[in-house]
Amino acid sequence: MLKNNTKKDAAPFKMLSKRQKLSFLFFPVLIIYMELIFKLLTTPDFFNLGLVFVPLYSVAAGLLFGAVCSCFSEKVNNILARCFSFALSLIYSTQVVYHWCFSKYLILYSVTVGGADQIIEDGILDKTLLTVKACIIPVVLLFLPAVLSQFFVGKKRGVSFAKITVKARIGGFLSSVVTYLLATLLVILVPVTSEIYFGAFEPNLSAAYFGLLHTELEDIKYNLLGGEHPSSIDVNTSSDITAVNPPDNTEQSKGSWQMEIDFDSLIAKETDKEVLELHKYFSARTPSEKNSYTGMFEGYNLIYITAEGFSQYAIDEKLTPTLYKMYNSGFKFNNFYTPIWGVSTSDGEYVNCTGLIPKSGVWSLYRSGEQKNNMCFTMGRQFLNSGVEKVYAYHPHTYKYYRRDISHPNMGYDYKGIGNGLEGKIKETWPESDYEMIAATADEYISNNKRFHAYYMSVSGHLDYDFKHNSMSNKNKKLVENLPYSNTAKAYIACNIELDRAMELLLSKLEAAGVADKTLIVISPDHYPYGLEDKNSSDKYHYFSELAGHTVEPKFEIYKSVLLMYSPSMKKSVEVDKYCSSMDVLPTISNLLNFEYDSRLLMGRDILSSSPAMVVFSDRSFITNEGMYNATDHVFTDFNGKKIENINLSEYKTEVNNMFLASAGILDNDYYGIVFGTRKTRLK
Repeated sequence: MLKNNTKKDAAPFKMLSKRQKLSFLFFPVLIIYMELIFKLLTTPDFFNLGLVFVPLYSVAAGLLFGAVCSCFSEKVNNILARCFSFALSLIYSTQVVYHWCFSKYLILYSVTVGGADQIIEDGILDKTLLTVKACIIPVVLLFLPAVLSQFFVGKKRGVSFAKITVKARIGGFLSSVVTYLLATLLVILVPVTSEIYFGAFEPNLSAAYFGLLHTELEDIKYNLLGGEHPSSIDVNTSSDITAVNPPDNTEQSKGSWQMEIDFDSLIAKETDKEVLELHKYFSARTPSEKNSYTGMFEGYNLIYITAEGFSQYAIDEKLTPTLYKMYNSGFKFNNFYTPIWGVSTSDGEYVNCTGLIPKSGVWSLYRSGEQKNNMCFTMGRQFLNSGVEKVYAYHPHTYKYYRRDISHPNMGYDYKGIGNGLEGKIKETWPESDYEMIAATADEYISNNKRFHAYYMSVSGHLDYDFKHNSMSNKNKKLVENLPYSNTAKAYIACNIELDRAMELLLSKLEAAGVADKTLIVISPDHYPYGLEDKNSSDKYHYFSELAGHTVEPKFEIYKSVLLMYSPSMKKSVEVDKYCSSMDVLPTISNLLNFEYDSRLLMGRDILSSSPAMVVFSDRSFITNEGMYNATDHVFTDFNGKKIENINLSEYKTEVNNMFLASAGILDNDYYGIVFGTRKTRLK
């Protein structure tokens, strides 16, 4: 009967042929198939509650696609179905390749601000193409539905998307909405998933439990459209985290790091709900105490380096002697971690420079500059406030990369990279030389006979770690040829030899100028060297284990790293066992330099104080002085792996969620601008 319908005819559902009725199962089955492949390839814990919620959200999305493909003539509907199939295959395969390459999801914000151009311009395109080749089987599996749809959708032996009546169409849309609401209701009723759903948006967790399409929807809603998140800071609950003894075990009685901020007045005048929550939250926080290390380097110069892919594996007494000396003669932080965030290097810089957690779904450092946020606690601004006339920032790669041309001047820096001052002074290879960066820039600030501060974002330690695609590894290849390691491990050490040479040159210039003993040098990694992961192996961390000399634990130990904090004036090293992370570097430097700051307004804490230890990871896992909480299996253990039952875990988790939300609130609202009166107009 339907075969004689004209293109304008619309049929009720009960009169559709069997193959036309099957079309309503096409997209739910297709999306479930893709989601499960995606989950298997990108989620460490495949068998979690996501196996319940991912199919539910997939069915909701599939019913929606099916309803859309019933609105027009059968011919047009079939064309739409094939196009949707191809688009879905492209989305899933792109995310798999990106995750395979960077261990993170591609956020839509990166696409809108020029992330694609970055991949093409700096050599990462080669890495991406190699990654596509490495994961060709998953890509083929994800494109299989798109290919098959060209042969079976609208064909005699396949499914066909007929035009149906308005009433039937509304039923299709309602079925999608009801399924989505049912899935969301179940998510809210389950404590584990409810915490993720109402917590600050985190793509890794969202994709693992709710699926990629749901995560893409959340990404659009909260980060591109500026939607209001359902979660808010819990200002009535604070964690009861025990303080720790400072490194010298002396009683602290020198006051605390807090500024005179009239929170009562701010609270009374505030009308914005989110900013009001921030006022209440920060006013209730306990500040860090001053200590015996306060002002240890008062009046010193500072050279602060965010080191690309740096780790303890790059430190060797013979191959990297300068880094070895700096590590063993300065502060030795035995339990320092460098968590990875959504925008890897840029977010690593943001954490190092601000002491805050980056906001998921955006380039936090760029956004802070784009909005002209008050960055009063960054080292650039603190040095300027102390009377230093000019502060410097350098990067030996393209100066606009990650839009540092916007973010770094906003932190107070006179910023230069290749394209605005360093072109012709640094050979444009991939990656470029940190040694050449120091050679081209150090005299600019060392020779002015005034107190100085310089910030560097290095690049020599960048992936790939091989002797074909990494110019720094190839440059230093002969020095590592006899090491008892694989070529990948050798290449990693080889490219970091360039950073060691840069530091050797820097120290020699400081010595020659007679200012070495009045200069503090800090080197903090941007992220763990994920370029060492072997995605083609069942043990993707075996290169780490090879360098470590033991099997590296993949949940926490993989992020264990190294922080160099050294001055040639130090007579002996200071060993610190406190658990800490890159978020704590900024307040620690502020304390050492005796810069006035308010520790309540930062998420990181001075490592050398008695403030509680708290290392926070992007998936809401965390480490305290009592043990480690794994957000994947929701278990809190001591440092020997023994499960701890008698602990108020909810308070810890609430505080961690507060830290994420408060950090996002500071960024989105230019909170420092509000508190210190520099923001003339509100950002929203």
